[in-house]
Amino acid sequence: MAEVLVFHHGHGLTAGVLEFAEHLRRAGHTVHAPDLFEGQVFDSLEEGIEYAGKVGFGTLVARGTAVAEGLPAELVHLGFSLGVLPAQKLAQTRPGAEGAVLIEACLPLSEFGGAWPQDVPVQVHGMDADPFFSGEGDVDAARALVGTAADAELFLYPGDRHLFTDSSLPSYDGHAAPQVTHRVLAFLDRIGRPTGSGPTT
Repeated sequence: MAEVLVFHHGHGLTAGVLEFAEHLRRAGHTVHAPDLFEGQVFDSLEEGIEYAGKVGFGTLVARGTAVAEGLPAELVHLGFSLGVLPAQKLAQTRPGAEGAVLIEACLPLSEFGGAWPQDVPVQVHGMDADPFFSGEGDVDAARALVGTAADAELFLYPGDRHLFTDSSLPSYDGHAAPQVTHRVLAFLDRIGRPTGSGPTT
């Protein structure tokens, strides 16, 4: 089984993020879901991003990095939207990463050194008309990543919702979100099973 470090989005560590983490745990994976907002949860994304700006995006990434330093190197780094910042940085720069899942955001590779480690598989998920993901260049960064990484997948879902995977938010999409969960679990199962091993019971 895989060990996964999950970073929340700009609303904070919501019930929906915790529910997603619990889905992974029920599948047998070890999951860590740190609170980078130190207890703050916001009703609107605008409030959350304003808070993140006051704290400093670099500070939030540093908090995520500090959590990772207390865990084994062999992690899958998973981020939702804002949480992609620490997730992508760790997957791209911390030796030993076993994989990355970037949901609703993707940064240019140049942001963290310019190259994706060829031994780190990655999935990117987002809606094709999401004004944040598709309208601000993230989907272009994701396509560039898929074009250069040895093991990379980009999944686009029809719709214009941001944070469509969080069941506690009005933006939740009950059709697309389970597809994301299914694909993430398949990804983790592939990573967490040693080569040549049979199905687990």
